[in-house]
Amino acid sequence: MLFKERLNKGEIILFDGAMGTMLQANGMTGGELPERYNLEKPEIIEKIHLEYLVAGADVITTNTFGANSHKLEESGLKVKEVIEAAVSCARKAIEKNGQEAYVALDIGPVGQLMEPMGTLSFDDVYELVKEQVVAGEKAGCDLVLLETMTDIYELKAAVLAIKENTSLPVLTTMTFEANGRSLTGTDPETMVNILEGLGVDALGMNCSLGPIESKVILEDILKYATFPVMIQPNAGLPVIKEGKTVYSITEDQFVEAAAEFLEAGISILGGCCGTTPSYIGKLKQLVQGKRVVKRVVVFKTKISSPVTSLTIGEDFVIIGERINPTGKKKMKEALLEDNLQYIIEEAITQEKAGAHALDVNVGLPKIDEPAKIVEVIKLIQEISNLPLQIDSADIEALERGCRYYNGKALINSVNGKAESMEAVFPIAKKYGACIIALTLDEGGIPNTAEERYAIAKKIMDTAAGYGIPKENIIIDSLVLTASAQQKEVMETVKTLAMVKEKLGLKTSLGVSNVSFGLPNRPLINKTFLTMAMTMGLDVAIINPMNKDMIEAIDSFRVLANLDRDAVDFVARYGGQTEGEAVVSQKDRSVADYSLQEIIIGGLKDKAAEKTIEILKDKTPLEIVNGDLMPALNIVGDGFEKGKIFLPQLIQSAETVKASFGVLKEAMTKEGRSEVKKGKVILATVKGDIHDIGKNIVKVLMENYGFEVFDLGKDVDPDKIIAVAKEKEVDIIGLSALMTTTVKSMEETILKLRTSGVVVPVMVGGAVLTLEYADMIGADFYGKDAKEAVSIAHKVVGLED
Repeated sequence: MLFKERLNKGEIILFDGAMGTMLQANGMTGGELPERYNLEKPEIIEKIHLEYLVAGADVITTNTFGANSHKLEESGLKVKEVIEAAVSCARKAIEKNGQEAYVALDIGPVGQLMEPMGTLSFDDVYELVKEQVVAGEKAGCDLVLLETMTDIYELKAAVLAIKENTSLPVLTTMTFEANGRSLTGTDPETMVNILEGLGVDALGMNCSLGPIESKVILEDILKYATFPVMIQPNAGLPVIKEGKTVYSITEDQFVEAAAEFLEAGISILGGCCGTTPSYIGKLKQLVQGKRVVKRVVVFKTKISSPVTSLTIGEDFVIIGERINPTGKKKMKEALLEDNLQYIIEEAITQEKAGAHALDVNVGLPKIDEPAKIVEVIKLIQEISNLPLQIDSADIEALERGCRYYNGKALINSVNGKAESMEAVFPIAKKYGACIIALTLDEGGIPNTAEERYAIAKKIMDTAAGYGIPKENIIIDSLVLTASAQQKEVMETVKTLAMVKEKLGLKTSLGVSNVSFGLPNRPLINKTFLTMAMTMGLDVAIINPMNKDMIEAIDSFRVLANLDRDAVDFVARYGGQTEGEAVVSQKDRSVADYSLQEIIIGGLKDKAAEKTIEILKDKTPLEIVNGDLMPALNIVGDGFEKGKIFLPQLIQSAETVKASFGVLKEAMTKEGRSEVKKGKVILATVKGDIHDIGKNIVKVLMENYGFEVFDLGKDVDPDKIIAVAKEKEVDIIGLSALMTTTVKSMEETILKLRTSGVVVPVMVGGAVLTLEYADMIGADFYGKDAKEAVSIAHKVVGLED
């Protein structure tokens, strides 16, 4: 039976447990490469697989978590040979066991930060994973498991690499922090929305947290997921007992939590770090004969950025229209002159004015639209968390925009022409995008509501043939000008009501066209908008800085009981004097921004110019202490409270770096050297090749004024000792991601102490806790980059 068939039968599928834990139990020491065992000690890998199969696992995962070209580049091993050997070990174990079972090709994260936070590109990830899965399919694996992912963008690239180059089922799990988000800020709802759009076969979570801590996050996943859900938690968090790393959750406690997972409706269960065949054996007893508990989940119209999702239909939605050169001279000039800073400012201004999503259109005759739309999308996503609407008549631009967009996009647009649907629907299906659908076809725009309704139904029915659910279709019944086609204006409004009532689809309009050619256009526009909202309009594509439109929407939300107790209305208008504008539309120059605003907003291109400007009135040190550090503290506090996320944190840090560049030059001219707060060593410990967390800490440390000696990954303790003594550092920061290398961290600390290095040691990493840090002899535990900076400040005698 094929794996997909088994998944669709409604039986609980049991995965195996940890590979690293078992390798350690079979003699693997810190610093050894687990994947090397596939070639040099295959009997151990085969033995581990067989133990899990005997325990009752339906699926065993290959020993290939880190088998990509990036991680293997210094080992001398080749991806193809490692994967072939790994799959062979699994197949031999299944043959020996004599029971039907499946081989999952295990793929973990690449281990580098993706753009814009790092240097790893979307295409880099795609090619790395493509190499793995092509080799895996040829070697005979049954499915692919993408696990322990922290970046939804990396996961998207990996899913596409698998689906475009193999016929293998794809299972995906992310790892979440205790705050309910991944390292890069993705929440469970957003993960589900993006991955279901991409058409994975199952999704869920693994690692980082134990089964008890995972419950709340799993509840969120199950609340939104219509696809099968899987979970593979750790056996709690690691602790050291009698010199050995053990885990805090017993087998019985693990099974007790797993029973609740089954009742909640999961389809796939297994274990991660610390779980063994004994755990899996007890899970087998639990799941024996059980079927998946059916869940009732309402699929909704929803678009996503990497860190937030926007449900259309629950409240009125504003899509900012200003990143579009049509009728906008300055935007046209900005695109032609490659003035991307102007586009950034438009995005920020619209978001601050209350837009819930942003339209992105770069269509001009002299522009390479497919390339430019990708560039602009990436740029906006560096500084804004809002979902984007990809707006183009160029099919290649639509396709590229959806591919490189980090999230689930809204396409603008398709229409009822066969040619349009044949071009756009495959793109929407592939990337899971929602679509604005215009009620026109080969006969043009119909005059009556009935005819437009018929086109809307044709679009919905045709989309269903492509596998696109009606919830992903948003109907635009098209606004005509009252000055030229006065009679047809009401037909647009009638169509809204018909589409909502008879088809159950969401609706949108671009409103301002209705008043073209008439005096007092704002009055016409806001009146028409109010009429449309009353008849069921869900989305308006407008200028969010337009006072009249915003007032109409705010009033409607109160009267329609969307703004409960008028909380938003009172907050906006409670202190306003009569006639006062709510928002103003203004082109802001550098002089209009404070340096703190520039840093908080991540406006890198403005930082240097603004710093030069205020150097006329302040000394470099006054700017550092009065502008840069307070701004970084505001960003850091927002990060700790979950109000901003890692991409914005890094963007603000890079903006500070641009300002520092100017200040360094100014101090050099004054004959002064830059004053550093202290010296810090950062290193990923011996045997661990993951350095994402360390690199994030490095960026923040440097921007807070510390001199950082980054020793890289897989660092021998002797190298750390040598640099510590030579540079007379103030603090040493050690990082480890893998459970197999936390022992190496303890050994590094012990060696530092016995060699006479007495400076404080700070440790961090996904598998560490404060208790664990104490047990291995660390002086401090930094749970994230911001806390690491705070600790460094305390060590050198400063406060944040």
